[in-house]
Amino acid sequence: MMSVKIQLLVGVCAIALPAAAHAQSADTSGEIADEIVVTAQRQSQSLQSVPIAVSAFNADALDKQQIKNTSDLQLSLPNVTFSKTNFTGSSFTIRGIGDLCTGSSCDQATGIHINDAPLLGSRIFESEFFDMAQIEVLRGPQGTLFGRNATSGVVNLKTARPDLQGFHAAAEAEYGNYNGVKVKGMLNVPLGETFGVRVAGFFLNRDGYTKNLFDNSRIDGRNMYGLRGSLRWEPSSDTTVNIMAQYFSEDDDRLRSQKQVCHTDPTGVAGCLADSIGTGFQNGNATVFQILSSKEFYNIAGLPPALQGLALGSIYGPDPFGSATNPIDPRVVRTDYNPTYSTNELIIQGSVEQQLGGGLQLKLSGNYQKTNLESTQSYNQAIQDRSVMQPALNTLAALAGGAGGTTLQSYLGPISRALMPDGPNGKLCTSLPENTGTGVFSGHSVCGDTPISLDRSNQHSTNWSVEGILSSKWDGKFNVMVGGIYDRYKLTPQDYFANSFALDYASGVLGGIFSSGAGLPVKPGQSYFLASPYYRSNQELRLSSYGIFGEAYYDVSDDVKLTVGLRYNHDKKDAHARTTLLNDTAGNFLFTATGANSITESLGYSNVDFDPNAPGNQEFSDISTTFRALTGRAVIDWKVAPNHLLYASYSRGYKSGGINPPLSPIFSVPNSFKPEFVNAFEIGSKNTFANGKLTLNLTGFYYQYKDLQLSRIVARTSVNDNVSANIYGLEAEAVVRPMPALTMNLTASYLHTKVSEDKFLGNPRDFAGGQTAAVLIKDVGNAANCAVSANNGTQASAVAFVNQANALINNGSIPGVQAGTGLRDATAFPAGSGINAAGAYSVCDVLKAIAPTLGAGFGGITFGTPSTGAPGIDVNIKGNKLPGAPTVKLSGGVQYASQIGSSTLTPRVDVIYTGKSQGTIFNGAVNELPSYTQVNAQIQFDGPDEKWFVRGWVQNLFNDDSITGLYVTDQSSGNFSNIFTLEPRRYGLTAGFKF
Repeated sequence: MMSVKIQLLVGVCAIALPAAAHAQSADTSGEIADEIVVTAQRQSQSLQSVPIAVSAFNADALDKQQIKNTSDLQLSLPNVTFSKTNFTGSSFTIRGIGDLCTGSSCDQATGIHINDAPLLGSRIFESEFFDMAQIEVLRGPQGTLFGRNATSGVVNLKTARPDLQGFHAAAEAEYGNYNGVKVKGMLNVPLGETFGVRVAGFFLNRDGYTKNLFDNSRIDGRNMYGLRGSLRWEPSSDTTVNIMAQYFSEDDDRLRSQKQVCHTDPTGVAGCLADSIGTGFQNGNATVFQILSSKEFYNIAGLPPALQGLALGSIYGPDPFGSATNPIDPRVVRTDYNPTYSTNELIIQGSVEQQLGGGLQLKLSGNYQKTNLESTQSYNQAIQDRSVMQPALNTLAALAGGAGGTTLQSYLGPISRALMPDGPNGKLCTSLPENTGTGVFSGHSVCGDTPISLDRSNQHSTNWSVEGILSSKWDGKFNVMVGGIYDRYKLTPQDYFANSFALDYASGVLGGIFSSGAGLPVKPGQSYFLASPYYRSNQELRLSSYGIFGEAYYDVSDDVKLTVGLRYNHDKKDAHARTTLLNDTAGNFLFTATGANSITESLGYSNVDFDPNAPGNQEFSDISTTFRALTGRAVIDWKVAPNHLLYASYSRGYKSGGINPPLSPIFSVPNSFKPEFVNAFEIGSKNTFANGKLTLNLTGFYYQYKDLQLSRIVARTSVNDNVSANIYGLEAEAVVRPMPALTMNLTASYLHTKVSEDKFLGNPRDFAGGQTAAVLIKDVGNAANCAVSANNGTQASAVAFVNQANALINNGSIPGVQAGTGLRDATAFPAGSGINAAGAYSVCDVLKAIAPTLGAGFGGITFGTPSTGAPGIDVNIKGNKLPGAPTVKLSGGVQYASQIGSSTLTPRVDVIYTGKSQGTIFNGAVNELPSYTQVNAQIQFDGPDEKWFVRGWVQNLFNDDSITGLYVTDQSSGNFSNIFTLEPRRYGLTAGFKF
């Protein structure tokens, strides 16, 4: 099979030139079709005359190249990749610059527009393309032409407008494997000479791509539809009014992350080893869920020995995921909680274009967008071994059997009944991820025979913008375009929850014991720790943004033109947020009474605080930031000959900074992160040869990137850092038409990315920073990692220090920690694990406190990275590649239109190769995304005058498991990776008509 694939790739490349442009479409009339006209510079121009690296796909090209959605779109573009990311996000990466920033306050690196209007937080990437006039992709920073700034480029989706010249209709129906059914339709009706209406829509339903072996169901299916209505009114030759409304809805079992992978760490200290992404599960004893319900944590928390039987297990084993199996096939899982996915989006647009006379044109436009998203799925995608915790369940049921007074039994009784309503051998109940924070203890639960873990991601947002553009079409050498935009975006809210039965158990049992006063501080009338799910709530985010921009065009001569543009940006962001997991940002436990309805009702906020930066106790953290920037571009283009254009440009791109969410009380990070800037230098050549039989466009670029925003997980929350980088690359696009019936196209690109400054960060996969003379620590108090290193360069000294520290903890020599904790000596990781240090369970705060004194006896011990205050040993990422930036991309396609009487038969094959790339900024084999090849093929029969057609097609012919991205989770989740993939092989038959 592989040899066939390679032969096919070589064959296609051998007959195509090393470039691709989508500037022409095929016909069989003996003439070359007209060039595509684009609006990349806010005016209608031939693609070949625009001094910008832009690719365009008209409706015919979208069909012929099987570009049905955004994931397909990236395959045929040079230096462009697209991948879903964590928390229902996505990244459209152009020339190595993508949405590497994760969080509600992050701007998009790639501007997503529909009919020139910017979209924020859109779910349009989940939809299917339907009734499109054209899709334009501009590569490089944009700001002086489009309303919202973009550091990497712009994707502009142009919907088909009403045609006032005649009545038109089209429809098609498709059936494919996975019982896939899709229908699309369009109706265009002119109502008189000046008014027209166009309606279009699609519906898609199919079975899931993924098999769940737990219940033999299929998940990751689709059930969605989209509707669009457009109006056009031309009351005079000088005035055009366009109105468009679009609605998209999806309600199915889509998976946010396709698969979870891990090379299991048998020690439990790291959770997953750092040599490869593996095919197993994280060691459950590395997770916060298990640690907070372990007997070692119970000891550290001060529970009396009589209650040790309530612990679900030990951090030293057995592993609660030890008996779980992770099928190697990325389309096969075994999970006890199936996903749910629901989203909808409404977009309403209006614009007026008015010729003012004197060669001036004014365009006023407005855009309204409302988006809702709700998604849940299994957090671990693994079945936890219930037998490991069964003894503790039996003990809880026995201790909860009493009643009355303020005894332990009366506190544990409601807890036991909430977690095990049918007794210790019956179903187990886990909190649903809901925003009261009371979960299972107030009846918000999901129950099953296995201990369930799940998460939820949701988003509700509105966005509106108004924009004005004034442009000239004077006959002289000088022309201008000036514009302004105002944008308001409101997110209310965006939440993320993660929960498991073990975490609910710890919340209830520990809270009940503390509340009962069983040798511990008494909290009368309270019985459990509130907010047992991890709950990151961006309760409200507001963005207020405006920009003033413009360009001036000067014809130096008949063949040389100079373009100069400027833009002023002003962005203000306000965040109202908090993060809870049993405690507030100061570490105070959140007690509540069984039956409470909400966090606010339970706490009254008299003793807890979620904003350490404001005086008093605050229910939420409130942070406000403002960013301002002046950017611009300069271009000189030279028409060397009528069909040959050379250009050189400089542009400065900007993306505003943002606000980091408040963290759990483990580590601290800056409240905000800085804006991105890029200085982009580009040279290009656009050429048409042999009367249009060949188009060849070549581009070279060099970027100096400052303060690139990069996301990483800290304390179970995604926060963002800034780093500088240099990027350079080459791109080529071509279309070859040696004869009217034969069309060949190919794109090729090369990309080099590198972090250009010294930047020290903690590698989440290995907080020991690759050092040998160190010990990697799993904190028994909060499931975070830290590390200690020996100043004399020997691992033996670091190990001896940790062993002595654990001995002090065990014998009660550390204030606040009772004797008998049971911590063990440090141990080695398996050979070839990718972690050079030894590993141990311990308490990071204790190690940090005693390192200066006790460590002196072992030749000197350093905790973490003192210069940055990091708990781990930071590594320098200078020289590393940027994520999602493959060095090489190639795509080629060939089609031949054969005349059969008055009909046409057109077979087509497309081959796409995407080279290796990195999934995270820390690089290395464990983060490498393999190269992949996609082969698509189809054969289409068009009836006379193309009034009807029948098409047979296949996508991903060789069923490659193509990984487009990965996301490394937090240490308290065991450092597993979420991977994101392209769709599996799909094939089917489509038939339709148009008139």
